[in-house]
Amino acid sequence: MSHPFDYSGKNIVITGAFSGVGAALLDVLQELGAPHVTALDIKKPEGPINAFIETNMGNSASVAEAAAQINGPIDVLFNNAGIAATHPPLTVMAVNWLGLRELSEHLLPKMSEGGAIANTASIAGGQWPPHLQDVLDCIGVEDHDESLKWCEEHAELVGDGYAFSKECVQVYTMKSAKQTLSRSIRTNSVCPSPIDTPLLPEFNETMTEKTMNWTIDQCGGEIATARDVALALAFLGSDASRYINGVNINVDMGFNAFMTTGQLDFSGLS
Repeated sequence: MSHPFDYSGKNIVITGAFSGVGAALLDVLQELGAPHVTALDIKKPEGPINAFIETNMGNSASVAEAAAQINGPIDVLFNNAGIAATHPPLTVMAVNWLGLRELSEHLLPKMSEGGAIANTASIAGGQWPPHLQDVLDCIGVEDHDESLKWCEEHAELVGDGYAFSKECVQVYTMKSAKQTLSRSIRTNSVCPSPIDTPLLPEFNETMTEKTMNWTIDQCGGEIATARDVALALAFLGSDASRYINGVNINVDMGFNAFMTTGQLDFSGLS
């Protein structure tokens, strides 16, 4: 008998499944019914997949080519691929934000009614409210090259690319949810705190290990596992979340709640 979390018979597309959260998500999906999974990445995942398309998510032509090879109907799209700010800012923006948007828009016409798009954002992208219009201006530029040009012209705002790219993902998740709902497709995101994945050393380098350790300490002293985040993604892609749309879910053991209510201890950063 099927249940609200059942993925049996579903057709899934996932990016960034070679390691970390994406690899953990493959295992979770296997546990929840072993759907048909097509993975897009620069390296072929070792986990349970049915098809692999080598894809550079930062390259518009590569994304379009991959999308053209995928047949519908697609039930769930997991936009999970992402890189840290150890790469140049424009590369970070291209992979974390532009590739996500482009793949979503290419595949939307191939998605089935009642389907879902689940994006992997970050709590690092939660600082968009004070400059929402800037983010809206950025995501409003539709052409790939023009978008990168916009980023170059707003280099101070974009910074190293990571936080701003995740701000774009969070705001895009909310904005595009109206469009996808018109096709009976829900769009949401997960926004994790630091995760114990192979990318952690790169985040320690770019955000400083002191800041990362402080954030983990404020989350109860326990770092999130890749499976923790994968379970949240699987929920958003399942029928169990059928009335959730346009939401950025913090997977952070309460970090944002503590920040909002003034309960963070900043002494560890001094």
